[in-house]
Amino acid sequence: MIEHRPYAALGGMDLAWLKARLHVCIDGIGNPAHTGIRALRVWNDDEFAPHAGFPLHRHQDVEILTYVRQGAITHEDSLGNRATVCAGDVQAMCAGSGIRHAEFNAGDTTATLYQIWLRPRGTGGAPSWATRRFPRHERAGVLTVLASGYGDPGALAVDADARLLGATLGAGQAIDYRLPPGHQAYLVTSAGRASVNDVQLAARDGAAIADETGLRIIALDDTEIVLLELG
Repeated sequence: MIEHRPYAALGGMDLAWLKARLHVCIDGIGNPAHTGIRALRVWNDDEFAPHAGFPLHRHQDVEILTYVRQGAITHEDSLGNRATVCAGDVQAMCAGSGIRHAEFNAGDTTATLYQIWLRPRGTGGAPSWATRRFPRHERAGVLTVLASGYGDPGALAVDADARLLGATLGAGQAIDYRLPPGHQAYLVTSAGRASVNDVQLAARDGAAIADETGLRIIALDDTEIVLLELG
């Protein structure tokens, strides 16, 4: 079963500095029909205006993945970390027992990103932060594991029953991906159009996937795919 969540049907908010579209409804914001899946609590498609962002604020007991699509976001946190996370980079933050962080667009152009919140396996524990570059050309034609709760080599670690993957495809190119028994998934076409098991997705659409043993992903344009597998 594939539940198509078109970008135009996503709820969200439009502020002077932030445009957000929510693939998952949370705290009454978003389309109420778009519920979470397994450990997936939040998947926001965010656009930060230049020289704007979130001031220092606190999180606890959540795993937060940031996938930068265009531009760059500067991260600062109460652990003393400070870094600029650029397009092609992924950031993983474990809030654990509590962490304060700020994120803002210091550049002169709009920054776009996906922010994904996962329910952790346990509560408390030491907070942590890491980032890694995953150049798009290295993901050409293959789903690459970007972050994982299953110890995948080369991936950022998260304490959740989830695995984040990304791929770029040329028009007409296809990828087959087998889901482990009982696993579900959420897939977004970050750019371009694609067919997923014959369900057509436009750019920035989402697809909630359950009871599918495998996925046949065909790029209808030059396409970028982000896939979250959920155990």
